[in-house]
Amino acid sequence: MNAIDLKNLDISYGDTKVVHGVNLTIAEGESFALVGESGSGKSTILRAIAGLAPDWTGDISVLGRARSHGVDRAVARQCQMVFQDPYGSLHPRKTIDSALSEPLAIHGLGNRGERVEAMLKAVGLDQRFRFRFPHQLSGGQRQRVAIARALMLEPKVLLLDEPTSALDVSVQAEILNLLKRLRREQGLTYLLVTHNLPVVSFLCDRLAVMRHGGIVEVADVEQLKHGRLVEAYSRELLAATEGANRATG
Repeated sequence: MNAIDLKNLDISYGDTKVVHGVNLTIAEGESFALVGESGSGKSTILRAIAGLAPDWTGDISVLGRARSHGVDRAVARQCQMVFQDPYGSLHPRKTIDSALSEPLAIHGLGNRGERVEAMLKAVGLDQRFRFRFPHQLSGGQRQRVAIARALMLEPKVLLLDEPTSALDVSVQAEILNLLKRLRREQGLTYLLVTHNLPVVSFLCDRLAVMRHGGIVEVADVEQLKHGRLVEAYSRELLAATEGANRATG
């Protein structure tokens, strides 16, 4: 069974179509990246899958279940999203315990205290963080909480929207290693949006290059690592990233 199937997907904001004609299949257990310049439609695709961009046509399926345009609890149990800004995605007046317990309450799941403790441990946070507020945590700790919250319902698919770009460079590697470990331990499927091609090389199996709302090329990560992308725009994107890395290295 495929984890995610997108067929003839068009997504609009009002009268403006921002994604058009996207066809994509992601296998269960795969880690897949969407890359491309800002405004290419990457995050919009994640939002549509998560139910946050309701104005779409075509077909979206998660683990063989077609997604509806409204609230879809069955899909939510299997597919959760981690946002770019861990501070903005956590309620500033709710404790970490409250943030992690909320998905369980919404879906009527019990043993909340035990589940919260187990998930904090899974993401590498001590139990002393449980009753703190987001402002009392570092950026990396907040992103660990955001990942824990996404995993509370034991989903099989995680949508990752630039999960390390708002973090200090010293912390980014820790979060990437955590994501890699969690994928292995929990058999997760990842759909990652990022500008950072080295992150794709580290975390992903395949990638799709997007431009102007459409997919330009789908490639294996080995093609990326060895500079064997086919389309001219894909090669330009790779060259620009390598140039930026040299400039900051």
